[in-house]
Amino acid sequence: MIGILTEAEEIRRAAEAGEDEDNSELGSSVVTQMLNEMLPSISVPADATPQEVARVVARALGPALQTMIAGFTLAYSSLAMAHDSGQTDISSAEVLQTLAFQVEAGLFDEGH
Repeated sequence: MIGILTEAEEIRRAAEAGEDEDNSELGSSVVTQMLNEMLPSISVPADATPQEVARVVARALGPALQTMIAGFTLAYSSLAMAHDSGQTDISSAEVLQTLAFQVEAGLFDEGH
């Protein structure tokens, strides 16, 4: 997810610089890519009742949505802390890349 946020930042910068004429299409492709990577496939039996469908969807989406919200919260907090500290020598992409390395190293896993 953090990689996708970094990519979205690059698309935003390109749009602001006038390098990309149709950034709305690229922006939606970034969102689609993120959702495809983060949300699970859901199979529901054809004869499922509405209540069963709701249970299957909730069980499948609950953990993925929690992960997405936690990731966005962590990214937002990291960017806000860098901004509030007055760091002018680091870009938002660099903050997100550092965060991605920390996540990959397991620094935010439960029990750490």
